[in-house]
Amino acid sequence: MARRALILVEGHRSIGLLYVNAAQRLGLHPITLSADPAQYDYLAPESIEAIRVDTDNLDALIAECSRLRATYDIVGITGFAGDDESISVTIGKLCLHFDLPGPNPASIERCCDKFAQRQVLNEAGVSVPAYRMAVNATEVQSFATDIGLPVVVKPALGSGSIGVKLCRNVDELAEHTTYLLGSKHAWRSSPRILVEEFAEGPYYDADIMGSEVIAIGAAEFGSPPGFVFREFTFPAPLNDNDYKSIVDVSLSCLRALDLGWGPTNIEFRWTKRGPVVIEVNPRLPGTPDPQLVQLAYGVDLITEHIKLTIGDECDLHSRHLQNAAARILVPDHDGILDWIGGGSRAAAMPGVAEVKFYVEAKKSIIRKGDYRDWIGHVIVASSSVARTEVILQRAVDLIDWSITPFSTLGEEE
Repeated sequence: MARRALILVEGHRSIGLLYVNAAQRLGLHPITLSADPAQYDYLAPESIEAIRVDTDNLDALIAECSRLRATYDIVGITGFAGDDESISVTIGKLCLHFDLPGPNPASIERCCDKFAQRQVLNEAGVSVPAYRMAVNATEVQSFATDIGLPVVVKPALGSGSIGVKLCRNVDELAEHTTYLLGSKHAWRSSPRILVEEFAEGPYYDADIMGSEVIAIGAAEFGSPPGFVFREFTFPAPLNDNDYKSIVDVSLSCLRALDLGWGPTNIEFRWTKRGPVVIEVNPRLPGTPDPQLVQLAYGVDLITEHIKLTIGDECDLHSRHLQNAAARILVPDHDGILDWIGGGSRAAAMPGVAEVKFYVEAKKSIIRKGDYRDWIGHVIVASSSVARTEVILQRAVDLIDWSITPFSTLGEEE
């Protein structure tokens, strides 16, 4: 009998290995298809089968999967969007081609286009920020004036807050527009810039599997103008009515966008008019959401997603088990990382679930104002909110690093 295989299109620096491990626990053989397998540092050490293929080319992926079917019983196909959410659409098309469970590619494509998503939600009566679509600097300036500063300016396609900035005055608006329309931001198509109202208020996100809201968490960002997460908390500190409001709006988003298969992550700001939808992401978020949801609610989103992908029955029964939180480690200046340490001591503390560093000594640190600024995280859980906060702070206090600024290096030379 052929070995049952799970195809993973591309990888993921924070949850890729979690998918590999979950697949193996389910008795599956994970195979990664990637344009550059070497970029995923967990593949070689774990001896994970990885094949180089142009993942932008649907025909190439179909050909490779067809070749693999001569050896394996391919029971599921999934993968990771990374910086390019079009891969999620490709995965949906692959699943359709091979008659495997998967998302509707048309729904995913519409959802990944932030402008199209805004239009659909607005027409469905879902509360979203005021928005306009611009294709040049003149339109950006005009639409920002119409909406009123401050505004959030971002690419219509993309993820991880790449190219997303809060523009608080005309100078910041002009600077960021020049950046987006220049050669520094990588566009996969003609530039399309979303200019939208800055919805002020606490941030929440809902993690959904199928049409069931599994968990709602809260998060905080670092200093503007970027949107770099600093801390996450599950469950979110919400009363029953506010929790129900977010659940109801989440389900409205699924209906409007024709989602309802697999994972969805919806981001909100709680404003004077209640929960405002910032973004609907037709995928599972990366670290730390999956780990925090498992600690706080007892649901392994990654395992359940794989089970759904291979046509098995899911167990989405959630219950409040613990209060879980994560702190993201973010440097305050650029330079060369001399050293980073304290992880072992922090990990040994009672209540600490995970400590992970993403960088090694002697690496260049160049902050970009998005998720790529993260250099590590600490995840903790306990029986109370107060105790979780104490453990988290004590663990983070044990971690330190040193970064020599580039300007200093230049002086030394």
